[in-house]
Amino acid sequence: MSEAISDTANTWRTATPGIDGWTRTARASDPNKYFMASADGHVQEPGNVWTSRMDAKYLDRLPGIVVDAKGNSLQKTEGFRPLRIRTIPFEGEDLLRNQSGKTPQARIDDLAKDGVDAEILFPNRGLTIWATPDATFSLAMCKAYNEWAWDTFGAFNDRLAPMACVAPGDLEGTIAEIQRCAKLGFKGLSLPCKPVWGPPDHEAPNYNLPEFDPMWACIQDVDLPITFHVSTGRDPRTSRGNGGAVINYAVHSLAPTMEPIANLCASGVLDRFPKILFGSIEAGIGWVAWALTAMDEAYKKHHMWVRPKLKQLPSEYFKQNGFASFQEDAPGLDVAREHGLVNNFMWANDFPHHEGTWPHSSAAIERTMNKLTDGERAKILGLNCARVFKLPIPARYHGQADVKAAL
Repeated sequence: MSEAISDTANTWRTATPGIDGWTRTARASDPNKYFMASADGHVQEPGNVWTSRMDAKYLDRLPGIVVDAKGNSLQKTEGFRPLRIRTIPFEGEDLLRNQSGKTPQARIDDLAKDGVDAEILFPNRGLTIWATPDATFSLAMCKAYNEWAWDTFGAFNDRLAPMACVAPGDLEGTIAEIQRCAKLGFKGLSLPCKPVWGPPDHEAPNYNLPEFDPMWACIQDVDLPITFHVSTGRDPRTSRGNGGAVINYAVHSLAPTMEPIANLCASGVLDRFPKILFGSIEAGIGWVAWALTAMDEAYKKHHMWVRPKLKQLPSEYFKQNGFASFQEDAPGLDVAREHGLVNNFMWANDFPHHEGTWPHSSAAIERTMNKLTDGERAKILGLNCARVFKLPIPARYHGQADVKAAL
């Protein structure tokens, strides 16, 4: 990686109020730096991941580029509306992000310059592996991705930990794939926000229903945390025209990630499978305190309609078993302590995506975490992630008191 280039469009990323009163920092050069684990990073898959690893019968159905009758290039994905591809030039840091992290060692080097010691990895272009109502096809894409991810990152699994992707709409196949990936050594699972692709439909199966109990039993047995990444389960590019990029990001990508969290907290799944750890990825944290409060309110005020009766309030299941990752979310951090959520939040730099904070994560952390205590920052920046995903903490941090307590 060349040195980060600051440019006009990205100058705001470098702004910081400073570190007065901080005993540790997130700065890569600080010898007393926090242990930092990014709970959300994205691989840079080569174009042949699926074509080289899948049955020939699927090849024509894979996401790709087509040309319409007018000569326009369109992105083709079974579950998305066709999207016209626009040539947008990238410059400065935006170009740098697009070109970074293409090999495991390059990722390690790039992350080290951002102060990051380890990361949890998700697909990049592969987020479309769930974009089809055909769960068998989806699972086949998941398996091909998992094979490539383990071949590429398996030797680096303590620092670059890919999540094994599954398609629960194919329940029997998903259980077998979970068992296979657990034996390989994957540290977690990635499930789509809805088990069957498409807009909300009360006729479709969803995670609150007992038909998924065999999968939850399997997940509890293999002892792997599960993640729900934004923009999975249904097409996030729902709005078109003016403001679409903003509307789709906030409303159709981030907000629907709340659904699987509510499904688990409100349905009794965690009474039957109390060891399951689960969380949302890249959806931010500002909504969490409100959502937990709303679920508790509904449970208490609508008690006459609620089935089944739970052993605890919905919020308590999340606080015991749940987590949520964010990049920059000052509103969520502002209420973390008051709502008892410091142990549930995980920072991420979303490398190398533009929504993330790389390569200026320390400045973003200083802008948003200055109201937290030193110990609260340590948990959110890395210790929570290490606990959930069983990441080893490098020896250089073992002298820090909270790291000692976590080991």
